Amino acid sequence: MEELAKRSGQRVLLLGATGTIGRAVLSALQEAGHEVVCFVRPGSKAVGPLVRVGDLHEPGAFAREGLCGERFDAVVSCMASRTGAPEDAWAVDYAAHMEVLGAAQAAGVGRFVLLSAICVQKPKLEFQRAKLAFEEALAGSGMGFSIVRPTAYFKSLSGQVERVRAGKPFLLFGDGRLTACKPISDIDLGRYIAGCLMEPDRFDRVLPIGGPGPAMTPVEMGEKLFELTGKTSRFKHVPVGMMDAIVGGLSLAGRVSARMRAKAELARIGRYYATESMLVWDEGAGRYSAEQTPEFGEETLFDFYERLVRGEVSVDRGDHAVF
Repeated sequence: MEELAKRSGQRVLLLGATGTIGRAVLSALQEAGHEVVCFVRPGSKAVGPLVRVGDLHEPGAFAREGLCGERFDAVVSCMASRTGAPEDAWAVDYAAHMEVLGAAQAAGVGRFVLLSAICVQKPKLEFQRAKLAFEEALAGSGMGFSIVRPTAYFKSLSGQVERVRAGKPFLLFGDGRLTACKPISDIDLGRYIAGCLMEPDRFDRVLPIGGPGPAMTPVEMGEKLFELTGKTSRFKHVPVGMMDAIVGGLSLAGRVSARMRAKAELARIGRYYATESMLVWDEGAGRYSAEQTPEFGEETLFDFYERLVRGEVSVDRGDHAVF
């Protein structure tokens, strides 16, 4: 088995390895027998035996400090803007990735695997437009690619565990059934992304991916948490109209204040996730489709909730690594 791994292993340059998904991808790549070099921003914590440091906002930094004139079979990127604010999104999700793509092409790297997001299929926000702009550049570059668009992550759906434990109500937008998703675990997503280097059916494709079904709504998540904690079900419903009013007020203030413009965009992001499902969008039918959303992996969100309530795991508040 070890000899097989050596023969099939590739030399991979990984970006975003300090984030939660990036760490899972690093482990999966190493388990698959690949040699991984991590490229991180200055001041980042060491994440593996082979780490190189550089600032992607500096022209030429990725070629100089990352590739270093060496041969790599693939680049895998799990980096993303931290806030999703317009300036940050275009600097990281687009410009930094364009820097990487240009240098990788010039160096003869054969494949680029990109962690994107399923929400770009219905772009209404600047960070989605920035991600899409790079997706289009990558797909049209002539370089081998895999663009992975995962559904929701476990950690993003675990923020109310402590509220429920404390006997507080579970917060819902609208009736709690406005959205649905098939969340995927860090480990399963890491394995899926690593597989993009070896599985031909993942080559040169945009790949929406969720965890094992069925799709679940926020009210179902809340009911499960009440069941696991032994608490009586209590829900507090937040009208979507309230969010609209907040977005409207901040947008108005944003006409004269850059800080308010940024807050308005963050409010729009919150509203988007409160009202849009993280499933494949069926354009013909004009609806989200759980049936068309591919599934991968073994652990469900409810499995994770059980382990979380028992104290076997904790919610990592880290995010995608940024530059």
